[in-house]
Amino acid sequence: MLVVLGLLTSFLSFLKFFAGGVCRTDVQLFGKVVVITGANTGIGKETARELARRGARVYIACRDVLKGESAASEIQADTKNSQVLVRKLDLSDTKSIRAFAEGFLAEEKQLHILINNAGVMLCPYSKTADGFETHLAVNHLGHFLLTHLLLGRLKESAPARVVNLSSVAHHLGKIRFHDLQGDKYYNLGSAYCHSKLANVLFTRELAKRLKGTGVTTYAVHPGIVRSKLVRHSFLLCLLWRLFSPFLKTTWEGAQTSLHCALAEGLEPLSGKYFSDCKKTWVSPRARNNKTAERLWNVSCELLGIQQE
Repeated sequence: MLVVLGLLTSFLSFLKFFAGGVCRTDVQLFGKVVVITGANTGIGKETARELARRGARVYIACRDVLKGESAASEIQADTKNSQVLVRKLDLSDTKSIRAFAEGFLAEEKQLHILINNAGVMLCPYSKTADGFETHLAVNHLGHFLLTHLLLGRLKESAPARVVNLSSVAHHLGKIRFHDLQGDKYYNLGSAYCHSKLANVLFTRELAKRLKGTGVTTYAVHPGIVRSKLVRHSFLLCLLWRLFSPFLKTTWEGAQTSLHCALAEGLEPLSGKYFSDCKKTWVSPRARNNKTAERLWNVSCELLGIQQE
């Protein structure tokens, strides 16, 4: 056991040492509008902080408005940017998503950056009010619907970007079209991995459909980060505490999201997957164009989206 812990510690130290990847661009965002989901905590909050520091009008879209207001106040004080706003968004509820989009579109005439940051991990089996398995609903379908509803505004504001947070865990994922909701078989770890693969496939198909519009999109692996994402797993919470010194900070975890949102010259790489601020390899399943298109069509069907 001690040997295993020693090897794991050495491996995590190696990862930490080579964690690299810092957003180097000095792009300023005065007059730009940004929406970030789940930005009341963790990576999302650090991403919002940096974008506010650069002058953007930042919308924190989150389920817990009180925590969102607390995060916004902290960011405003830190950046001296009062344009950090909080709006209610529950990604597990399509009514909430539609209400958020309706309110935002009435309030803002532009949207330059959408960062689909929020997510859940290792949740016990449950379904949302819409009948969707929780990982699929929050991590994929919710952001799919939100992006669809805001896409017109993004196109009108082009050049614009959509950043989707995925994970290295997508390598273990598989889109089980015959059992998307986990009715026949459910494993909470697998459900998370499947949803992260869906993020990469969504990004791939979205990029294809956005060609020529001036809107580009990128999938991101933030790294293994000290965050509250593992809160549903007692074992992982324990391991996260034990190995905390070797994990990325939330600031480090935000760097690749910032890179994909801001860096110049990324347009030819729309649809690609990034880690440590550079394009990196994806699983063979994540490169399957037929699966990406099928997932898009199935997602539209589940959400009642009429395709053009």
